[in-house]
Amino acid sequence: MKIAESDLIINPDGTIYHLNILPEDVAETVITVGDPDRVSEVSKYFDRIELKKGKREFITHTGFVGSKRVTVLSTGIGTDNIDIVFNELDALVNIDFKTREVKKELTSLNIVRVGTSGAVQPDIPMGTILASSYGLGMDALMNYYVQELSGDEHSLLDDVQAHFGHLKHINPYLTAASETLLNSIGKEMEQGITITAPGFYAPQGRQVRAKNAVPNFIGLINSFRSGNLRVTNLEMETAGIYALAKVLGHKALSVNAILASRVKFEFSRNPNDIVEKAIKMVLERI
Repeated sequence: MKIAESDLIINPDGTIYHLNILPEDVAETVITVGDPDRVSEVSKYFDRIELKKGKREFITHTGFVGSKRVTVLSTGIGTDNIDIVFNELDALVNIDFKTREVKKELTSLNIVRVGTSGAVQPDIPMGTILASSYGLGMDALMNYYVQELSGDEHSLLDDVQAHFGHLKHINPYLTAASETLLNSIGKEMEQGITITAPGFYAPQGRQVRAKNAVPNFIGLINSFRSGNLRVTNLEMETAGIYALAKVLGHKALSVNAILASRVKFEFSRNPNDIVEKAIKMVLERI
C-alpha cells in the first residue's frame, strides 16, 4: 500500500521533510549526536567527506573512515526529536520514494549515539565513557507505538515498575541495546541502565526555583537494582533511540561521555576533552 503524502512528506527536491537529505546520502553506519556543532567534531576525523547538508537542528555529514562509509547526524535534544530522526532515517533506506511503498528487502542500520550524560552512582567518575546496556524511558514516546519486549526486557521492566510504580502519570518503557554493537563498540566500557528523562531540570531531579514533584529523584533511581543491573546515568535520548530502533529493525548503541556526578554535585571542568575521547573510541571501533 502507498504511504499517504501527509504521513510521509517528501520535499520538492526529493529530500525527506525534516532531515533534508536524499536516500543515497545515508550510510548504513550512522552516528547520532545531540548538538549540531558536534557533527563537525566527528567528521573532522573522516578521511574524506562527500556530503554536508543541514536544516533546522538536523545537520548531516557523510564520508569515509578508511574504507567505511559513515553518516554523522545531529538530532537535537529529546525523544520528540528522536521520533523525527529515526522515522525519517528508516524511511530513507526502507521506503521507495517514487512508489511510496515499503521496499521488499529491508536495510538494518547500525546507529551509535555519542552523547553526554550525568552519572548517578558514586563509583562512576567524571570522564568515564559508558555504554548503555538498556534504555529506560520516563518520557511518553512509546505510548504511541506498538513495542514487543523480549523475556529479559519484560522481567527487568517488571522490576522497574515495582520500584517506580508510586510515581503518578509515568509509564516507563525499556529496551536493550543491540547485543552486537554492545559487544563490539561497547566492549570493556562501563555498562548499565541509562534513564532517559523528558527534560533537563526537574525531570532529572534538578531544582532551581520551581519545586520538584518527585523529591530525592536521584536517590530513587540510584537505589534501583535488578540482579546485577543498576541505573548508571541520566540523559534525554537513549531510551527513544533503543525503542524505535528495535521497532524499525535497526541496531542501536548509546555511548555516553560522563560529564557530571549527580550524587557528588560536580560538573567536569574539561567536558570537551571527555566528548572528544568518546568520539575517538567510537570511530576506532566502527
